[in-house]
Amino acid sequence: MNELINNIDKVHTTELGVYRISKNLSLDNVDVVQYCKNKILDKNAKIVSHGKNWYIYLDGDKIVVNRTSYTIITAHKIKQDEIF
Repeated sequence: MNELINNIDKVHTTELGVYRISKNLSLDNVDVVQYCKNKILDKNAKIVSHGKNWYIYLDGDKIVVNRTSYTIITAHKIKQDEIF
């Protein structure tokens, strides 16, 4: 997880990712990448490394970032029965 924080400037997403994340998190007129970076850097964020991705949990949101490319793959609201 320190690796993710140390490389926060590399975190990005695709055009489709911006659309998907905005829709899933109900974000309007927000810089989606900056929103996700702020969540990642929050001291209360729980960052879990599993397989090829990092999973960031904070404030009912789950953000998925690829460990190799630092691409934000998706983000969504955590389901009540989701275990992390």
